[in-house]
Amino acid sequence: MGWPEVVALVAAGVALLAATLTLAVARVLAVQTRRLDHLASRLESEALPLVTEARVAVGRASGEMARIEAVLEGTEAVTATVDSASRLAHRAFANPVVKVLAFGAGTATGGRRLREQGAPGGSRPARRAGAGRRNGAR
Repeated sequence: MGWPEVVALVAAGVALLAATLTLAVARVLAVQTRRLDHLASRLESEALPLVTEARVAVGRASGEMARIEAVLEGTEAVTATVDSASRLAHRAFANPVVKVLAFGAGTATGGRRLREQGAPGGSRPARRAGAGRRNGAR
């Protein structure tokens, strides 16, 4: 046998080895492809109900957000109304209330002085130094 036949025989052996390796790799890839397909099917069967549930939850949350927004708008309107009413009440009652309180304080002071003057003996009780003076006037 000459060297061309040896080369052909070695080439045939290498080709057979390459073909065997290719078949082994193809078999491993086929097994892995089946496993991946099975996992994808399992994932789909578990994920679809979760996605559906999530969509329902998002729909409910959206409805609740709309209701909360409506409540907040109503609350803002009520707050504005109460604020306006409060300012109006303050303007309407502040001055008369202050006047009534001042009148009451003045009446109480006048009544106290009248009682002091009407004490037995007709004289005023002795005053303490500086008592009853306001702004330096007597």
